[in-house]
Amino acid sequence: MIKHKDHFHGSDLEEIEKCFGIKKETIISFSANVNPLGISTRLRTALGDQLDAITRYPDREYTKLRQCISAYTGAQLENIIVGNGSTELISLFIQVNHPKKALIVGPTYSEYERDINLGGGSCKYYPLKENQDFQPDIEELCRELDDSMDLLVICNPNNPTSTAITHRQMRRILDACLQYGIFVMVDETYVEFAPDEQLITSVKLTNYYSNLIILRGTSKFFAAPGLRLGYAITGNSDLTSEINVRKDPWTINSLAEIAGQIMFQDQEYIQKTKKLIHTERERIFQLLSGWDTVKVYEPQGNFMLMRIQKDHVDAQMLFEHCIRKGLMIRDCSTFPFLDSRYVRFCTMMPGQNDDLIAAFAEKLNS
Repeated sequence: MIKHKDHFHGSDLEEIEKCFGIKKETIISFSANVNPLGISTRLRTALGDQLDAITRYPDREYTKLRQCISAYTGAQLENIIVGNGSTELISLFIQVNHPKKALIVGPTYSEYERDINLGGGSCKYYPLKENQDFQPDIEELCRELDDSMDLLVICNPNNPTSTAITHRQMRRILDACLQYGIFVMVDETYVEFAPDEQLITSVKLTNYYSNLIILRGTSKFFAAPGLRLGYAITGNSDLTSEINVRKDPWTINSLAEIAGQIMFQDQEYIQKTKKLIHTERERIFQLLSGWDTVKVYEPQGNFMLMRIQKDHVDAQMLFEHCIRKGLMIRDCSTFPFLDSRYVRFCTMMPGQNDDLIAAFAEKLNS
């Protein structure tokens, strides 16, 4: 057992290598939530033929890229902003919106609070409750809103709970926020993995609500975290103008611009990904739902939150048991409102998923 409390992000493979003496190349990361198919064959081949693109500047307006995103999402072209990953766009939005007080639906990704605090704002959390399977109570959430707030932050589907708010529920939230002058930032990083994306995505609502911005990236669904390509969608033209004024030119390099155009049009890869995730997610959920040593919460993303219910086993113990087999899961005890009983893991290839289930069984069902 490690004496100090270590928590590892899905990208911390070098730290894992040092801590456990396991070569990072041999680790299967169930923590990073990245598409297990890797980048598409079409993208791999096409980028190799486009290397000369680095000899010229990209289009400053990224028009072709935004056209591909428009066709892919159904968003209006003028409502799309592209950036160096969704992280850059979150920071730019916070700089422009400059919220003094934000309400964050959590437990969730910690960088929202960090960016708001760096901008001089403060944060309050609306906690998702375990006794409601971490499903948000929309009317209760709306009652938490008041005119002291100027921003509501929602990850949808949410990380790490993998629960989601529907398109219809989001309308109720947006209407309530309009009453108090509250802007709503929705992070849809995982929405493409959802069983029914159109039931959850708020893209169409950007045509009707000026207090909404949606953030997406290519790190997870398209398995390209190193590409650093993200985009935002908002129907607020003043916000779009302000972000574009603040944004440095050419923050997306020429190869990333070309890669985006290829990825968003690669329907074979998109459909293959959805089929794999949907099939394996349901199989794993049904299997683990039959164990009395754990509780799993019905997932909408490509990952699953699990509560350990076996005595004398906690998240750190299960993490260590799995990592020694080269399988990396996420200890969720550092998330707000979660404790040392919670772990998160994503859907990988069928054989890899079988290996993880077998490792769980050794620790939890023996």
